[in-house]
Amino acid sequence: MPIDGKPVKGRGAEEQVRNRFLRQQYGVVHWEGIDVPDDPHQVTRFIETFPKTIVNQVRSPDLPFARSMNPYQGCEHGCSYCYARPTHEYWGYSAGLDFEQIVLVKRNAPELLVRTLQAPSWRPEPIMIAGATDPYQPVERKEGLTRKLLQVLSAHRHPAGVITKNALILRDVDLLGEMAELGLVSVAISLTTMNEDLRRKMEPRTSTTVQRLRAIRTLADAGIPVRAMIAPVIPALNDKEIPALLEAAAEAGARAAGYTVLRVNGAVKDVFVRWLRTHLPDRAAKVIAQTSMAHGGSLADARSGRRMRGEGAFAENIADVFRIFSQRYFQRRFMPELDRSRFQRPTGGQLDLFN
Repeated sequence: MPIDGKPVKGRGAEEQVRNRFLRQQYGVVHWEGIDVPDDPHQVTRFIETFPKTIVNQVRSPDLPFARSMNPYQGCEHGCSYCYARPTHEYWGYSAGLDFEQIVLVKRNAPELLVRTLQAPSWRPEPIMIAGATDPYQPVERKEGLTRKLLQVLSAHRHPAGVITKNALILRDVDLLGEMAELGLVSVAISLTTMNEDLRRKMEPRTSTTVQRLRAIRTLADAGIPVRAMIAPVIPALNDKEIPALLEAAAEAGARAAGYTVLRVNGAVKDVFVRWLRTHLPDRAAKVIAQTSMAHGGSLADARSGRRMRGEGAFAENIADVFRIFSQRYFQRRFMPELDRSRFQRPTGGQLDLFN
């Protein structure tokens, strides 16, 4: 149940949902005489981890990249629909509040990336920075791991992409601009709604849409190719905003756009449905029904080739609207292919870059 029967301020999840791998679960108990913070769910914990690798192979036919890396696990942005929430279960945490308030920090990520690029067998296929959690979530202001990863990639002329919904990316416009001049980088900015009240509820710790559009404009003005991702499109919630979002993105300078239709697999279903019924009770049943109809009768969908776009009447309508307005606003625009030919393999001593 939600804490004290109320939504948790500044969080997307309302509770700790059950971890499928654990027999025993835990939560916060208010016990008379025990001194606890006024609101323990406002506190975010950052835990350093020590992975042995940082670059992941991506084998999904639904994704346009083959490699990804995430300097953080878990995300303070708190998006109620986030598909990455179940990854926290592998660490023994909940996909609910834990995903937002326990962020795992991979401080050795830049060193691991250098060692990866040093391998004689390495080939410079583009690496997507993101894929599980946002590389520019609030903790990046302090840790700077995403910037350090970009410094490695820039120093060795390695192609990369970045996905974010945070205007903090503008801090790194200098590095991104240098890489863009060599054809080494592209950026995707996620846009979900022009309704600020809905944005605050659905993505509580993200940048506003106005800030994201400003980020698109600033990046585009710096010569950095930007794609707008209208994602996720949620039937009966933000699907009617597709034309306005595409128009705003094009006016800001985006070169292309893409979209996905909401699906909520595993524990994400419990988080999203609870959020929906708490914040938008008048629309909850309609959103659930139309989203389920786009995925064969279920909110979840693991079918390759269909899960990202859905099927049926509602999914087809979304596809048609997106196609028509993309043609209107993005005619004769395109995202350039990233240059793989400039790669310079690191030699010994390259870890001095971080000293």
